[in-house]
Amino acid sequence: MKLMIYNFIIILISGILLPSPVSAQDTELTIIGNAQSVPSEMNMNQLKSVFKGERFRWEDGSSIKIALMKTNTSIGSDTCKKLYNMTGNELNKYFLALVFQGKVKAPTFFNSVSELESYVAQTPGAIGVSQSATDKLLKIILVDGKKQI
Repeated sequence: MKLMIYNFIIILISGILLPSPVSAQDTELTIIGNAQSVPSEMNMNQLKSVFKGERFRWEDGSSIKIALMKTNTSIGSDTCKKLYNMTGNELNKYFLALVFQGKVKAPTFFNSVSELESYVAQTPGAIGVSQSATDKLLKIILVDGKKQI
């Protein structure tokens, strides 16, 4: 647990997760999940609860693992706005506080969509945010009946 906290702090301090300037156009986001455990459909309130670390397990008891693009990417920045209503810095501080309190594990952050999708496809219980799912092993999760948010 301490090693995970130290690694998260190092990432924050190194500036890797700092937000980029806001893009002029929002990216359409696709919620993806591992084929095991993750439901095929959620409403926006359920989705936000999962991504904010308020929910720890799926219905089958498996652990929820959050995968996000780094906040300095356009997808990461748009994820911060649409799912968290926060800036990249605010999101980093939010999770840092939860990790220090021992309430959640930090999300796994990625530099590329292909890395994120590969992680979600290979990790039972993983859920993530992508631009569009290219990996055939992923489950696209409908949010309020829509494929994109």
